[in-house]
Amino acid sequence: MKITRIYNDDEGKSHFGETHIDLKDGGPIGLLSEKFSVDKIIFRETPADYDFKWHPAPARQLLFIIKGRAEFTVSNGERKVLGAGDVLLLEDTEGQGHCSKALFNEVRHSIFVTLDDDTIF
Repeated sequence: MKITRIYNDDEGKSHFGETHIDLKDGGPIGLLSEKFSVDKIIFRETPADYDFKWHPAPARQLLFIIKGRAEFTVSNGERKVLGAGDVLLLEDTEGQGHCSKALFNEVRHSIFVTLDDDTIF
């Protein structure tokens, strides 16, 4: 399973990348990853006019978008639109960070899952 990520380089600039989570045969229920250690879960509703300028992620975390769409911008100006069903790994906890804003006048519902330090994908 591929997941988009935002990470920062040694100069504190953010970039998009991908990470891959290995899945194994779980029998009749489908493919499963291994179990990963997590810290906390946060439920969030973001207003339709949300436009948060440059900021680093407050913690290394997974963002699961449940409803709505958002545009994310990294240091070099590259942008990606993510929506319901997308998962984003936020690892840019230092440096310039990223921008995020609501699109299409939609409220966004999302879940943040903060990761333990030893959780590696």
